[in-house]
Amino acid sequence: MIRNTTIEKKTTGGTDIFDITGELEQHLKASEIQEGQVVAFVPGSTAGLTTIEFEGGVINDLRQAIDRLLPRNMHYDHDARWGDGNGYSHVRAAMMGPSLFIPVIEGLMTLGTWQQAVLCDFDNRPRTRRVIVQISGE
Repeated sequence: MIRNTTIEKKTTGGTDIFDITGELEQHLKASEIQEGQVVAFVPGSTAGLTTIEFEGGVINDLRQAIDRLLPRNMHYDHDARWGDGNGYSHVRAAMMGPSLFIPVIEGLMTLGTWQQAVLCDFDNRPRTRRVIVQISGE
């Protein structure tokens, strides 16, 4: 059995980080799949998915680490070519990656106790992000 669904989030144009674990769990429960996997994928080249403990301090640490590694205010050839100022967001998204794979055992995602699935939007303008969720198994 395969179930396809989506999650949508409105972003602000900063480095927005959303906990999508609860929504993934709701979709998994509705699917009635007991053994299989949850795959989440964010279309577009300026957002990514990962796991982290969704706690204010850790989220701030993640934002600061991303800013240190890939700052907004350095030269990006993309900006020089297109003039849209979001070259940093493309590179950030590429480093994070667009998808997550989470095994499902006995009807539960196998995330750790302090591990949540998160959507990170890096673009420099507000957007409506869509996460495609595919749940498969039996």
